[in-house]
Amino acid sequence: MSNRVCRWGILSAAHIARKNWLAIKNSENAVITAVASRSVEKAQQFIDECQAHSSFDPKPVALGSYEELLKRPDIDAVYIPIPTGLRKEWVIRAADAGKHVLAEKPVGSDAGEVAEMIAACKTNNVQFMDGVMFMHSLRLNKLRETLNDGQSVGQLRRITSQFSFNGTEEFAKSNIRASGELEPLGCLGDLGWYNIRFALWVMNYQMPLRVSGRMLTEARRADSQSAVPTEFSGELFFADGVSSSFYCSFITETQQWANVSGTKGYVDVKDFVVPYYGNETAFTVTNGCLNQKSCDFNMEDHTRRVAVPEYSNGWSNSQETNLFRNFSHLVLSGKHDFVWSDIALKTQKVIDACLASARDHGKLIELS
Repeated sequence: MSNRVCRWGILSAAHIARKNWLAIKNSENAVITAVASRSVEKAQQFIDECQAHSSFDPKPVALGSYEELLKRPDIDAVYIPIPTGLRKEWVIRAADAGKHVLAEKPVGSDAGEVAEMIAACKTNNVQFMDGVMFMHSLRLNKLRETLNDGQSVGQLRRITSQFSFNGTEEFAKSNIRASGELEPLGCLGDLGWYNIRFALWVMNYQMPLRVSGRMLTEARRADSQSAVPTEFSGELFFADGVSSSFYCSFITETQQWANVSGTKGYVDVKDFVVPYYGNETAFTVTNGCLNQKSCDFNMEDHTRRVAVPEYSNGWSNSQETNLFRNFSHLVLSGKHDFVWSDIALKTQKVIDACLASARDHGKLIELS
């Protein structure tokens, strides 16, 4: 590709797209060419409000249909944050139009849908990736180094995580994440995707042998025919005795922590999804020990903090900016990295199995 920058189109004026507007702006190898919504007025309002914060020159074009955007020859890649229940059609149509695809998560309603999307992207020789920002954090490299050093954690035994936020009563009444038609996976797809992805990342994408899940609470909007998970817990069982548990919820106050423990110590990440505001990302390593002398039993805390220079929000080295920079680099290089589609499909398969288990009273589900 001879273009100096990757030219992006955004399908939908979804709220999360505002964050990614700034990420694209600061990526240095990408621009936004157009934004499409169900009405040109809504697309224009979105553009005007984002331009007032961080502007592109030339100003992105507002379009009143997704079809118009996919027909444009001046767009290389599309970001698709439309609801999960509607996403498959537009991912496939984007791929058929020769556009590289960055899809929000959960990628699909089930693994069958995700496999269709990935197949369409491979057939049309376009890059596919899901929008998991923390996968592009500089912190992950340092965390991997720590897990592999043989001393900080030792032999891996357990991975645990929680990702939750407390939605308001209005959230349950009107938000698309309470609609079984628009977001059928509820908190399991919206939040549990991150829990499961983190566990898979720690395990170098080794799939669990079996899983179990529990539907703790469900809810639905008045206009929805089916309920969605609003509070969910799951357990993953890997080879060599490694296990992982997770909890995700729309009705529990905001938490986003992960813990990786082994035979010599453990790692705590207090903000594994969205880094706390500041100019560095960090985690702690603890190698506590019981120092006993005669009648004195002293539990000693040996904790060290490991930090990486990395801004938390929108800056040039933040994880969301790295996401769009990395994707745009693949597009501009003409090289495809199919690892991203593989791990998206693996994540979806684990989610499907956890949900199947929950619907069968926590029965263990085997994964091939």
